[in-house]
Amino acid sequence: MPVYQYKARDRQGRLVEATIEAEDLRTAARLLRDRGLFVAEIKEPGKGLQAEVRIPALERGPGLKDLAIFSRQLATMLGAGLTLLQALAILERQTENRKFREILKQVRTDVEGGMAFSEALSKHKLFSRLYVNLVRAGETSGGLDVILDRLATFLEKELELRGKIRSAMTYPVIVFVFAVGVAYFLLTGIVPQFAQILTDLGSELPLLTRFLIAVSNLLRAATLPLLLLALALFFAYRWYYGTPQGRRVIDRLKLRLPVFGNLNRKTAVARFSRTLALLLSSGVNIVEALDITKGTAGNSVVEEIVEAAKLKIQQGDPLNLTLAQHPFVFPPMVSSMVAIGEETGALDTMLSKVADFYEREVDEAVASLTAAIEPLMIIFLGVIVGMIVAGMFLPLFKIIGTLSVQ
Repeated sequence: MPVYQYKARDRQGRLVEATIEAEDLRTAARLLRDRGLFVAEIKEPGKGLQAEVRIPALERGPGLKDLAIFSRQLATMLGAGLTLLQALAILERQTENRKFREILKQVRTDVEGGMAFSEALSKHKLFSRLYVNLVRAGETSGGLDVILDRLATFLEKELELRGKIRSAMTYPVIVFVFAVGVAYFLLTGIVPQFAQILTDLGSELPLLTRFLIAVSNLLRAATLPLLLLALALFFAYRWYYGTPQGRRVIDRLKLRLPVFGNLNRKTAVARFSRTLALLLSSGVNIVEALDITKGTAGNSVVEEIVEAAKLKIQQGDPLNLTLAQHPFVFPPMVSSMVAIGEETGALDTMLSKVADFYEREVDEAVASLTAAIEPLMIIFLGVIVGMIVAGMFLPLFKIIGTLSVQ
């Protein structure tokens, strides 16, 4: 369906510049009039060099950051007294991401047709079950702006948490890839030249040099098969992780890794506590809240613990009892604070305090990890390059020493 560019004024006289999808110009003008807009200009999409080139597969879809900004802006507008439809129309015009703009357009159309806001959101994968349920709670309580403000804060903290984890993982990966690239270049480009020179000299080669030459020959002869093997292993991993048993094994390993396991456990506790606190403080009952929280855990081991806690609560047992049975993931401090929260009727407050504590722990863990990994990765890179250089120059030193004696 064609997209038309238009300029119009609303009932308050404000200029509106945006696009609209319609079968033809006449239909586009009618749709704009139905929205209460006075059309000043409407034209067909640009032709030739003026046309907008779009490759759907390369267009970025809306992400968590877009959702956080949307939630914050919508909460602010509703708090300022705008109606939901007015706020959605403004956000639709202002949103730069085309796919997100289309989603907001569909949501606004559904709400205009009488559908509940939460129901309109539930039709789109962008809005998680957590998001939809909290919006529904806000609609029921009449405090949608408050709920959206909490959601925005929650999403911003989640973004911050993900950013910290990503920063901790990115540096070692970059250094490792760089080291592999340098090693490959030296082994396939430099070592063969040295090997030819050493062979011509007829000198007996040290073990390290012979090993490097063997690796060099292997890489030059089998680069493509090795790349195909790496791809096969990658897809095998993806397939295995896609199975319930494989996901359980790998997720358990993620929690038990020597260095990163501690960081992953703290992240899991922070995410669990923050999500459950948000749901409980918004009026969602604890059984449904645990069911929703399970879907945001991001780790099948944690999901199983949360599911077990939900079943125990349905049988009348407190939450802290189940958490206490899994001290490796949920330390005694967590189950103790949850127990106090359950006894005092302030579970959401206690969970928020747990989340704050573990988010600070994640900060410290990331800082310590970065400080420890940086010198280790530099040493690793130095050892790889140094071993290759030493393997090439040892025979030369031996030859020079022999000539000096003669």
